[in-house]
Amino acid sequence: MSEETSEALLVTPLHALHIEMGGKMVPFAGYDMPVQYDLGVRKEHLHCRAAAGLFDVSHMGQVRLFGEHAAQALEALVPVDIIDLAAGKQRYAFFTNEQGGISDDLMVTNFGDFLLVVVNAACKQQDIAHLQANLPNDVRIEVMEDRALLALQGPQAAQVLARLNPEVSDMLFMDAQKIQLAGAECYLSRSGYSGEDGYEISVPGADAQALAQELLAFAEVEWIGLGARDSLRLEAGLCLYGHDIDPTTTPVEASLLWGISKARRAEGTRPGGFPGAELILEQIKSKNITRKRIGLLGKSKAPVREGCELFDADNNKIGIVTSGTFGPSIGMPVAMAYVNTDFSSIDTVIFAEVRTKKLPMTVVKMPFVAAHYFRG
Repeated sequence: MSEETSEALLVTPLHALHIEMGGKMVPFAGYDMPVQYDLGVRKEHLHCRAAAGLFDVSHMGQVRLFGEHAAQALEALVPVDIIDLAAGKQRYAFFTNEQGGISDDLMVTNFGDFLLVVVNAACKQQDIAHLQANLPNDVRIEVMEDRALLALQGPQAAQVLARLNPEVSDMLFMDAQKIQLAGAECYLSRSGYSGEDGYEISVPGADAQALAQELLAFAEVEWIGLGARDSLRLEAGLCLYGHDIDPTTTPVEASLLWGISKARRAEGTRPGGFPGAELILEQIKSKNITRKRIGLLGKSKAPVREGCELFDADNNKIGIVTSGTFGPSIGMPVAMAYVNTDFSSIDTVIFAEVRTKKLPMTVVKMPFVAAHYFRG
């Protein structure tokens, strides 16, 4: 959260609706965004896990790439298989730099006649500049300033959205399609960042409020603010850019090996060819890293926040927490951290310094809460 004044902040097409619905607004990535509503963060979090939550994520960047060689060109910037991404499919990716660090994480969707790239709000301008500087002239870049982005997440999201268009029920996790919802042409994917089943809906800005209000009219749906969005993604073991991953963190250190496609690895059909490839592929091969992202589960009720230092039993500093909260779904403190790899094994007990006290925490496998993505 920044120190920006409200006069300087940008707003999403749903800003007036957030105010009307009692949203508590805060500055976030240059936008005036709702951190919570009248339910409060904890109840919003639990509602999304039990029913359906609606999120305004219109502050994120939406970019369309056109051209016969768009996939090939984008693939040169990410360690991910874009060329073979089938039409109607979505994939998680990240831009890497020459030092092997992560300059942003993003979603790439093949809609057949174009690729849709969704990037983080805080990195939006640098990412657009990165694409403009590195994609060839035969790839046309269209920044979609006129669209909103909604996420409908939770175990009842599918049955709710199917009331607007039954076709959504046939989609699986990471499927995507152009679809009509409440009279608007939307770009829909069955994905999200909560660990729950759900959808992300790119909708024309002019139609966003009507679509949101139609969804909110269903008893299962509540607005969810940034506060619960953060606790939901943390329980799901998902990284927040600028906190759990950044330009100094490699995908191997970040435990994001699953995000590096087989085709782009040393033994793959198109090895390397992305920024930082030599270092990243060497780390995969040698497993020679000094720090690693891990999940931590607390033993007390005290939350362990970002920036808390971590120690071994002999009081040696071994790492730092990058995200932490009290997990509403499991009733225990959860955190992500980077630690010396000697202390990264499951069931290792380490100690977080909170207000001069050393609180024991156990290294656990993530996610903290089982994912419920719909795979059929």
